Amino acid sequence: METDHPYFRRRTPEEILQTITESTRGKFKLYVGAAPGVGKTYKMLQDAADLKKEGKDVVIGLIETHGRAETEAQLKDLEQVPLKIMYYKGKKFYELNVEGIIERKPDIVLVDELAHTNITGSVNSKRYEDVALILDAGIDVLSAVNIQHLESVNDIVRHITGVKVRERVPDTFIQKANEIQLIDVTPEALRKRLRDGKIYTQAKIEQSLTHFFTTTNLSALRELALREIANDVDERIEQISGDLQQGPIGVNEKILVCIHYGPTAEKLIRRGWRMAHRLKAELYILNVTSKKTSEGNLVREQKMKEWKMLAEQFNAKLIFEEQQNRKPAAVIIEVAKKYHVTQILLGQSARTRWEEIRKGSIVNTIMRETTNIDLHIVADGRS
Repeated sequence: METDHPYFRRRTPEEILQTITESTRGKFKLYVGAAPGVGKTYKMLQDAADLKKEGKDVVIGLIETHGRAETEAQLKDLEQVPLKIMYYKGKKFYELNVEGIIERKPDIVLVDELAHTNITGSVNSKRYEDVALILDAGIDVLSAVNIQHLESVNDIVRHITGVKVRERVPDTFIQKANEIQLIDVTPEALRKRLRDGKIYTQAKIEQSLTHFFTTTNLSALRELALREIANDVDERIEQISGDLQQGPIGVNEKILVCIHYGPTAEKLIRRGWRMAHRLKAELYILNVTSKKTSEGNLVREQKMKEWKMLAEQFNAKLIFEEQQNRKPAAVIIEVAKKYHVTQILLGQSARTRWEEIRKGSIVNTIMRETTNIDLHIVADGRS
């Protein structure tokens, strides 16, 4: 076999080290559902019972039954690692005992509600970070999450349901799962379960049926979950088949997301990542600043903090470019050419028609002064 082909090249020391690390890391299985109550935790506990019968050392790290009798019945034969007691503002809370699990060192541990935010004072702020430590210790993890907690679909879910989901998990962490299983229930069946009191207490049923658990919402969330899982399956097939003759798909695609301090910046970043992820493209995020806006401001500092967090999650390069005496379009064009960008994402123009007449359209300028760059205008979603 020829060894000088680019896809049969000698691996770098970093790649070898990564392979060794992955071989000692625990396996991660994730149960995904379109909404609460579809049966993720129940299925996870069923699988845990089967694994125990096969001789595996299986323990519960943390399970949220929400008072559901069917789920609670599945707990009886499984050992539970005592939860960690935390105190905050005079109240007692129970969190995942990461140290206790690692010390116990089972073959497999169950950790429910992956998107959970830990109480102030915990070692990690998020439960998925706790799971990462357990996996690094060589322990397999079974966990569960609803589709609305995925970072990149946050804006889509808000548009569907009108609810801003605050507890979110980075897509890059979800991609580390060795196996993802969709737990699927029709909207009609899920609403019946809700009416029968199998999801929430009686006091919450009527409100849930008319708000989050409407047939329209559930159908849209189900479709979103099915699409995300289908994309994950496609990627895994592609990795297994290793289409070596053609090489990586879209390897030359580079996407530039242009953001400002308005309300749609995070939406643009998430949309850009979803495009970049599907095209296997590099992602760049650009903010054009002026002297006036680059000076200290609490709102802008908070925005920059959010952008940096998203850029880190999505493995994107965040660029702050001073406008100086240039027009914004000129800065965008310069950055696009510097990084050999092939696609640019812009939000709907904040300029009025009169401003466009006086200062010129950013879109028209970019189209006129560049070649082989596709432009995408993303709706801001405001009514």
